[in-house]
Amino acid sequence: MDLTRPDSSVLQLAVDLACRAPSLHNSQPWRWKYVDGQLQLLGDHTRLLPATDPTGRQLHISCGAALHHLSVGLLGLRWSTDIRYEERSVSPNLLATISFRRDARPRSHDFDMLTAIRRRRTDRRAFGVFEGMDALVERAVGQARELGVSVVALDPVQREGLLEATESTASARRYDPEYQAELHWWAGHSLTSGGIPETSLVSGAAGVPIGRTFPSRHNAPPEESGSVDESTVLAFGTPTDTRTDWLHCGRALSAVLLEATVCGAATCPLSHVTEVPRSRSVIHRIVPEIGVPQMLVRIGRAPNGTPPVLTARRSVADVFSTS
Repeated sequence: MDLTRPDSSVLQLAVDLACRAPSLHNSQPWRWKYVDGQLQLLGDHTRLLPATDPTGRQLHISCGAALHHLSVGLLGLRWSTDIRYEERSVSPNLLATISFRRDARPRSHDFDMLTAIRRRRTDRRAFGVFEGMDALVERAVGQARELGVSVVALDPVQREGLLEATESTASARRYDPEYQAELHWWAGHSLTSGGIPETSLVSGAAGVPIGRTFPSRHNAPPEESGSVDESTVLAFGTPTDTRTDWLHCGRALSAVLLEATVCGAATCPLSHVTEVPRSRSVIHRIVPEIGVPQMLVRIGRAPNGTPPVLTARRSVADVFSTS
């Protein structure tokens, strides 16, 4: 057995797990290439959303989340990973190179995280209070710190300030035809290659005023109407605003989402409040201790009723190649 080169079946399974990572509008902007015993992660700029993410920041965060999912999957398969970020000057698309060692000793929690990859989903409904939140926040802060990412749970006053950022984003986007066309393309109908199906959206009265305004879901379940969101909001920030910071943030985001899933909490990333400069500056003002704001996440107790379905993913054959 080669202790530095997983066989193709292991890599295909690991990439399949990596592709369960969350991404902006389920755009899945990644490709994987196996070259000379190393796996390359590349950003797929054909799946960039230019109106929503013109700098590619969220594309990189999405790829960072996939990178963490990959490491979790391989750890469960008893492979350790060494990740080297690639400079933009080397290639605008090549983000990271992963090498392998057959020396991993996964523990029970590592297998819990692996299982969570298949169970995690974005839930846009209003949440109740999650009783284990304090312990979950403590673990989230520790995991993110290891990647150089700051995570802070917003207090009630900061949560109120978040409404200003949400309203700034909504105001800037309301009459932006390119953004609206992009949003309606990716959300509200089924695409085998990605996007957000209508079953993963909520009605306009779902009780989450800090959420992104998506096309409303028709015939939403009655329990969504009149709900009040009691989630905890975590804010993620980095020291600077480079593509390495973005990848680090994505890895930290993945770690927190999987940890929350293991604990039985529901989650929903809030990427829209960092998309517009004005709203991003509001986040920096209300949570200056996180540095440069990159992402927010709602975490709470899932409501009763049917949970959102798992969204479709591209096949491994579409995103993975060898040479």
